[in-house]
Amino acid sequence: MKGKLEELTIEELERSLNETKENLRKERFKAVTSKVDNPKKIKELKKHIARILTLKRQYALGIREKKALR
Repeated sequence: MKGKLEELTIEELERSLNETKENLRKERFKAVTSKVDNPKKIKELKKHIARILTLKRQYALGIREKKALR
């Protein structure tokens, strides 16, 4: 999952961020209302969001080069 993120464009990162946030919301709702299949899923989703935000920040600061659309 880590290596794949670095290959994505900024637009794809934004799309992935939105999808991951939605999945996190659903998992949190499931955790409150019913039994969770994988309790580590919430932690993994939060780490994934942090990785995406870190990459976006690196692009904003110029640490990483922006990739063109394919």
